[in-house]
Amino acid sequence: MTTTAPSGSARERILQTATRLFYAKGIRAVGIDLIIAESGVAKATFYKHFPSKDDLVVAYLDGVDAAWTAQLRSAAAAAGDDPADQIVGLFGALSSACLSEGYRGCGFINAAAESLPGTPVHDRTVAHKTAVLEWVRDLAAAAGATDPDGLARSITLLLDGGLASGSLDASPEAPAAAAAAARALVTAATTRAA
Repeated sequence: MTTTAPSGSARERILQTATRLFYAKGIRAVGIDLIIAESGVAKATFYKHFPSKDDLVVAYLDGVDAAWTAQLRSAAAAAGDDPADQIVGLFGALSSACLSEGYRGCGFINAAAESLPGTPVHDRTVAHKTAVLEWVRDLAAAAGATDPDGLARSITLLLDGGLASGSLDASPEAPAAAAAAARALVTAATTRAA
């Protein structure tokens, strides 16, 4: 199979190629030689930008983080100014993700499944999940939840479960069901606080 190399700087071409291949095939299944061949760069150029495969995987995850965080925040903001509505609204990003062509689940969950604890790749997945948890916790506190930590943990578990369900069963109803469950959790957590 012949693939046209992406355009842009060598680093961008490597990263675009790795992003496409890592997400479609998995991190372990994709070797450096394939990325070099499909990005159209020399081996020395590759290693100049990414001294190790872990460096490339972390850069890939940085890009996934930026894109997914922007989608979550945009979906939350679209729900309005009420933090309780924003928590439920963030599940709009789940709908968009799960129904997209070639969806294979959460890039971070996939990377975590392929990495060992204590490695740079695993540490990057934990950092992303922690940042999302802290953001949802801040929204929960602003919404007046009696236990913002507990609500945030429940919401992020529901979000991760929805991401996994979108990959496993590809049910178009899963994001709506997750949003309805989130609404019930938010209502229960904030009603007690009122």
